[in-house]
Amino acid sequence: MPGLYLHIPFCKQACHYCDFHFSTSMGLKSRLVEALTRELALRRDYLGPDATLTTIYFGGGTPSLLTAAELDAIFEAIYRHFPVAPDAEVTLEANPDDLTSAKVRELAASPVNRLSIGLQSFHEPHLRLMNRAHSALESRAGVLRAQAAGFENISVDLIYGVPAPSHQLWEEDMAAVFALGVPHLSCYALTIEPDTVFGRQLKKGKFTAPPDEFVARQFELLLAEMTRHGYEQYEISNFCQPGRESRHNSAYWRGVPYLGLGPSAHSFNGHSRQYTVANNPQYVAAVLEQGQVPATVEHLSPQDQANEYLMTSLRTAHGCDLRHLHQVLGVDLLAQRAAYLTELQATGLATLTDQVLRLTTPGKLLADHITLELFQG
Repeated sequence: MPGLYLHIPFCKQACHYCDFHFSTSMGLKSRLVEALTRELALRRDYLGPDATLTTIYFGGGTPSLLTAAELDAIFEAIYRHFPVAPDAEVTLEANPDDLTSAKVRELAASPVNRLSIGLQSFHEPHLRLMNRAHSALESRAGVLRAQAAGFENISVDLIYGVPAPSHQLWEEDMAAVFALGVPHLSCYALTIEPDTVFGRQLKKGKFTAPPDEFVARQFELLLAEMTRHGYEQYEISNFCQPGRESRHNSAYWRGVPYLGLGPSAHSFNGHSRQYTVANNPQYVAAVLEQGQVPATVEHLSPQDQANEYLMTSLRTAHGCDLRHLHQVLGVDLLAQRAAYLTELQATGLATLTDQVLRLTTPGKLLADHITLELFQG
């Protein structure tokens, strides 16, 4: 069943690693919320006439910057234009410094039933290096306040591969987050994108990224600790207690249609993707003044769909079903890439059981490379 994604493109300050679309100017926030509610009306038929939303996800940016009134206005529009399943998963991304006692009470009184909290680290120098808005003390306090307000379905983000003299700080970060007992963890390697502060500093020689071996070792430590604490790795960067997967993100990886609203948001209906302009003033003007969504549509060829399935499925514990790839998407990987599939198994990078290809732990470290090797065209 389909999901809804809403991009809230505002942040207090710019994290040095982030290349998502956002603005630190709040001047357009109320107008953009109005545009989101208008876009809900304009695109109510995108998912088909009988679509019932089973997941709703507020991403960003920093959705926890929305006021209670702004969030209420968005929810009112959602429920007016779409049927929503009674047990829908409703996630809101939040920064810990926003999660005051008053804020978590407001969120607990709303339809939000899952929080994704961007801690990134419990180590003060790392937070300052990344230019995070919160302190190490707020990392823990924000989660505890959310739990005290009744939020049990919580996901926490951590970043590893941050420059450090040893792995001790990463081990301390993991110990701190396990002590909080949250059911879901998303752990990402620090990636240096060109159009970020870190990317520009790297180019000027003012920032030094850790060697690949350092990052790989932290990933191995992560997998070992997750196993020791009873968490399952159901996607390369996502871990959960049994049965506590993110339903919204899992739908992305399974190719389930979804509607994305707001500037820079993507939508997928099974046959095409739609990309909304990544510009707040242009988005607001087009939606509110012209009644149009400024977006580009990309029609997906069978080859595109096969490559997308390869890319997403190989990241998950379920793996890539070569029968689905052949029978539904028209790509016979067993015939086309038999030698490479044999090589992956012989080198311990993947397993192939009952025509399902799964990456091993060493293979997951090379997931992007392996996927590119298997791409069509």
